[in-house]
Order: sequence, then C-alpha cells, then structure tokens
Amino acid sequence: MAAAPAAAAAEGVPATPREEPVRDDAAVETAEEAKEPAEADITELCRDMFSKMATYLTGELTATSEDYKLLENMNKLTSLKYLEMRDIAINISRNLKDLNQKYAGLQPYLDQINVIEEQVAALEQAAYKLDAYSKKLAKYKKLEKR
Repeated sequence: MAAAPAAAAAEGVPATPREEPVRDDAAVETAEEAKEPAEADITELCRDMFSKMATYLTGELTATSEDYKLLENMNKLTSLKYLEMRDIAINISRNLKDLNQKYAGLQPYLDQINVIEEQVAALEQAAYKLDAYSKKLAKYKKLEKR
C-alpha cells in the first residue's frame, strides 16, 4: 500500500487529505521562498528608493525651472523688440508729420503750377487757332493775288 500513496503523490494527487501535492513546477513558490527581506535590506531599499525619487524630482524641478528661465528670456526679448518697434513707429509718425508740413508749405506753389499749366494749355490752343487762321489767311492772299 505504500506504493499507492507514493504514486498518487508523484501525480500531484494527495494520498491523504492533509498532504500537499508534490509538483515539479518551479514557478510555484514555497513557504521558504516567500520570506520577508531582512530589516537591513528594507532600510537599504528605502534609502535607495528615496535617493532615486529625490534625483527624479530634482530633475523635474530643474527642467521646470529651466523652462521658466527660457520663458523669462523670451519675454525680455519680446519686450525689447516691441520697444524697438515703438521707437520705429514714433520716428515714422514724426517723419510723416514733417512731410505733411512740407507738403502744406509747397501747396501754394503747386496751386500756382496748376494755374500756369492751365494757362499754357489755353495759350497752346490759342496758338493752334492762330496757326490755323494764318494758314487760311495765306490761302486767301493767294486767291486775292490771282
């Protein structure tokens, strides 16, 4: 009868209700493998975890700080560019006012030029009419001589 319980144990079936099945499977933990780590190991693991967490958080905070420094520099440069653009706009406005004043100073002369141009056009028309009249007069003299 000793052979039957041994055969049953080899197959993984308990021979008696109190016996644990015997398995060749290495993935199954036994009570010996599930031991708690020693107190010194836990302390060392905690120190290692806190050290790595501190390194990680320091890196995250440093990255965030660098991002804020970059944004600050970008804001400063943008502010300087806007100041330059404001100065340029002020200069353009000042130059435009000067040009408008100069144009206003030249306006009477421009009006005189327009009047003279109209007079020249009228004089040109009169010259064309006089030329046409003198040609007719020349033809009339030719006819009169005959």
